[in-house]
Amino acid sequence: MAEGAESAELRTEHERILKEIESSEPGLVGGILRAVYDNEGHETFLEKLNTRIRSHDRDIERMCNHHYQGFIDSITELLKVRSEAVKLQSLVTESNAALQESSKELVKKSEELLQCRRIQKNITSATESLSLCLPVLEMYIKLKEQMDQKRYYPALKTLEQLEHTYLPRVSRYRFSKIMADAIPRLRESIKDASMSDLKDFLESIRKHSERIGEHAMSHALKQKDLDRVLVRKYLMKKSGNKKVQEEKKEAEEETNPFGNEDGEDEDDDDEDEDEERSAQDMIDFSPVYRCMHIYSVLGAREQFENYYRKQRRKQARLALQPQSNMHETLQGYKSYFHQIIGFFVVEDTVMNTTQGLVSRQFMDELWDMALSKIIAVLRTHSAYCTDATLMLEIKNLIVLFSDTLAGYGFPVSQLYDLLMEIRDQYNEILMKRWLQIFREILESDTCAPLYVADKEEYSEIIRSFPYQDEALEKEDFPKRFPFSGSVPQVYKQIKEFAYACIKFSEDLNLSHTEIDDMVRKSTNLLLTRTLSGCLTSHIKKQTLGMAELVQISINTTHLETACVYLEDFISNMTGAVGDSVHTARLQGTNTFKDTRQEAESQIYSKLNTKIDEFLDLACYNWTLQEPRGHASGYLMDLIAFLQSTFAVFTNLPGKVAQTACMSACKHLASSLMTFLLDNEVRQVSMGALQQFNLDVIQCEQFVDSEPVPGFKDGALQMTFVELRQLLDLFMAWDWSLYLSDYGQERNKYVRVHPSTAITILEKMREADKKKNLFSLKKNERDRRKLLDAVLKQLRQLVNGGSNRIQE
Repeated sequence: MAEGAESAELRTEHERILKEIESSEPGLVGGILRAVYDNEGHETFLEKLNTRIRSHDRDIERMCNHHYQGFIDSITELLKVRSEAVKLQSLVTESNAALQESSKELVKKSEELLQCRRIQKNITSATESLSLCLPVLEMYIKLKEQMDQKRYYPALKTLEQLEHTYLPRVSRYRFSKIMADAIPRLRESIKDASMSDLKDFLESIRKHSERIGEHAMSHALKQKDLDRVLVRKYLMKKSGNKKVQEEKKEAEEETNPFGNEDGEDEDDDDEDEDEERSAQDMIDFSPVYRCMHIYSVLGAREQFENYYRKQRRKQARLALQPQSNMHETLQGYKSYFHQIIGFFVVEDTVMNTTQGLVSRQFMDELWDMALSKIIAVLRTHSAYCTDATLMLEIKNLIVLFSDTLAGYGFPVSQLYDLLMEIRDQYNEILMKRWLQIFREILESDTCAPLYVADKEEYSEIIRSFPYQDEALEKEDFPKRFPFSGSVPQVYKQIKEFAYACIKFSEDLNLSHTEIDDMVRKSTNLLLTRTLSGCLTSHIKKQTLGMAELVQISINTTHLETACVYLEDFISNMTGAVGDSVHTARLQGTNTFKDTRQEAESQIYSKLNTKIDEFLDLACYNWTLQEPRGHASGYLMDLIAFLQSTFAVFTNLPGKVAQTACMSACKHLASSLMTFLLDNEVRQVSMGALQQFNLDVIQCEQFVDSEPVPGFKDGALQMTFVELRQLLDLFMAWDWSLYLSDYGQERNKYVRVHPSTAITILEKMREADKKKNLFSLKKNERDRRKLLDAVLKQLRQLVNGGSNRIQE
């Protein structure tokens, strides 16, 4: 059964192949036959194929037999129409030739028409293409023109339209690809060109910052002057002391470094127009805006901001770097401030006209850096300044600089703190300046009472110095003031110093009380240090005589009295009259008291020195046998000098004159006692003591004449009591009384010390040794014996006192 099944399948397969051969194209038969040979049983297939061929041959033969008669009939009919076909062919050939001949012109015209239609089509196609390409080319030309004109932001917009709108329309043309490839380069060139313009702008504002700053400061000054005029008018109406206000106005005009403060129009029309211009009018900021927009469109906004801020930080450091000689002139400070203000004005403008390019945080960082640098620079360079006028102008510049920047919202409190430091330096400069002024006044002073010849001179002195004396007013001209010419000059200079101090305090946002306190402290320093030092140095000059010292003492008295008027003047000037509870007192009273004491001390010292000069002329002959009968010449001259000197002391206070007189008498008595006890004087004769006694008597007569009134009875005479008792003891040779009453209050010679008496007795004994003992008279020999006995007893007294002290 298995073999039967395989035979049935094979037959079925052969049948299928035969059907495929019958129905397939001739070219596919080879593949079918290959499949037969690939399988087994192809011999069987060949048999079936032959059988099928024979079957088809029989079918064909039957078909031909069936249609044979019809075929014969068709051939017969075809032969009949052959002749007619030949005739028809001849006619067609003739017709075709005639038609061809007649249609040659038509063909020619047709070809020409076809050519025209083709040209017309090409023209239409070219026109359409050109219409499509011309806008692209026009946009490209426009782009080139905008770039040549440096209109980079419109060029960038044109480039965007060209890339996204116009080029896609002509994408099938080759030049569109060239343009598309060039677009990134054009975009980069626009970016570079805008950056180049930005760099040029940064360089330009670096050069023009000073002019911008100068304009900003000038505008701030005009506004400040306008405010000052309004305030001044208000104060003039409010204040009752017009004189002080007028003086303040004059002082302001003298020290104003900017000239006209009342806002007078001294500039021409061009300058007025320039004042009205803002920073945007003076500088073209379009490169910044252009570059920022271009970088924003290109997606590089952050890169642009970082670059701009980095460059501006560098320029800020350059602007903050001062010139090495900035401190030499005011123009150096102006240029420095103008550059800084110009820098921040530009940044403020950029911050207000752009979004995010310059932030407030960035500005604050720049200002903090700048402020610390500015303070350090000003502190360093102002330290070199030694001119008060320049220092005041610098202060005014700093104030104007601060006000200008404060108007742009920058904090400037640290600059005002710096001004407080500069104020101390300014005061030190003023001190040095007034030190020289006071020295010149004192050097040129005659140290003599001031005389005025007419009413005009008198009124001028009264206006410059607060002095009132009804008796002096009633006197006829020439009139004599008790003080010298330096007093009103010194008083005037103290007022000028107060003016100079208050000038620095203006515009520092200080209250009247703070200004008053500052002026008083500075004035106190002027009085206690500068003026006091000048007076002290002047007083100690060796060239000054006692008359000059007396006049200086009188001058200090009047200056001390004028201190009250100085306090009122300062209060009126500072406007702190109502705040007197909080004001410090001037130390001038104590200063002039101390100076007067120094002058008086110098008077005493000078007087004693002069006495010593006369005493140096003394030439005693201590071995004189008999007195000359009159006082020594040097002593007479000394007493005459003292009398004339004490006559000058009438203008001094009573106690001063009395002290000087007492000091002189004590010094004279002490010096005379020194003469007697001098160790170089080995011998003293009785005649010399008698001559010395005549000199002492002359001194006693001088003190009895009361050279200076006001002493108590016997007070001045007490200066020579010790000398008088000592000389009386030796003149009377009253040793028994001295020894018997020694140590008792009732002793007539209570001021004579035994050691003093011993010294003189030993000198007298030395003088007696030269005499021959055998040639002496009896009373002289007794006197010598008594002298030896007295010496012995005096030594016992001295030794006894020493023992009592030891016990």
